[in-house]
Amino acid sequence: MGEIVLAAKCTHVPTMLMSEQEGPIKGTRQPAIDGHMEIARRAKALGADTIVICDTHWVINAGFHINANSRFKGLFTSNEFPQFIQNMEYDYQGNPDLGDAIAKIASDMGVYTLSHHLDSLELEYGSLVPMRFMSRAHEMKVVSIAAWCTVHDHQESRVVGEAIRKAVEESDSKVLLVASGSLSHKIWANKDYAANNGTFTISSEFNRQMDLHVLDMWQRGDHATFLKMLPEYAEYCCGEGSMHDTAMLYGALGWDKYDKHCEVVTEYFPSSGTGQTNVIFPV
Repeated sequence: MGEIVLAAKCTHVPTMLMSEQEGPIKGTRQPAIDGHMEIARRAKALGADTIVICDTHWVINAGFHINANSRFKGLFTSNEFPQFIQNMEYDYQGNPDLGDAIAKIASDMGVYTLSHHLDSLELEYGSLVPMRFMSRAHEMKVVSIAAWCTVHDHQESRVVGEAIRKAVEESDSKVLLVASGSLSHKIWANKDYAANNGTFTISSEFNRQMDLHVLDMWQRGDHATFLKMLPEYAEYCCGEGSMHDTAMLYGALGWDKYDKHCEVVTEYFPSSGTGQTNVIFPV
């Protein structure tokens, strides 16, 4: 019988890659990198063999979709930020049986979900950036679930999360579940970016205060209250992918019955106007 052994909300900002390259950003994202590696180390200690990533950089417009290929290998350049992420090599094993099972169970529960085995269907950088750093501490199989949901509601994503848990428990896999996305996500307007040192600042003080309040709620285990405010928080603070990754995470953890005290392993930091962190959700 499988189980979700650890869960986390993780940043995937491109400046993490740039932080390891020569230039003005070198070293500045080391705490975020360290956070990813700490999460992977703990997952390894708990016996995780697979990482399921709910990726807010995979945009979908109909149904839900899972990249369940048996192997992911390629050279990735970001369409969004080709100046930041270019020619990034990757090579990871997949867990197609688990991906297929999640899709079938979600569909059986009323949320139409497709699982894909296509070499031409690339992973997005919401999956590739965490894997780049986590794989240094622990090699895991990868299943990527689209979480930039444009015409879906959070209750559907909750069901996908419930399907993730059910599929894992019916498998032989031990899973690290990652919601890959920011907190607030109001990127600086292009014309304002340079004047506000945009790489290292938040675009809205209201968003920053809300992000810090949410982190406090998570650390206190007040998840039931957070879920009541999730739709408005995602809307008014421009949550990345409308925070469907977070809805999936909570669906897998029991939704408003989840009451564990979260641990911030990377202190909150602004990036390009957005609010970022790495947070462990104990199981």
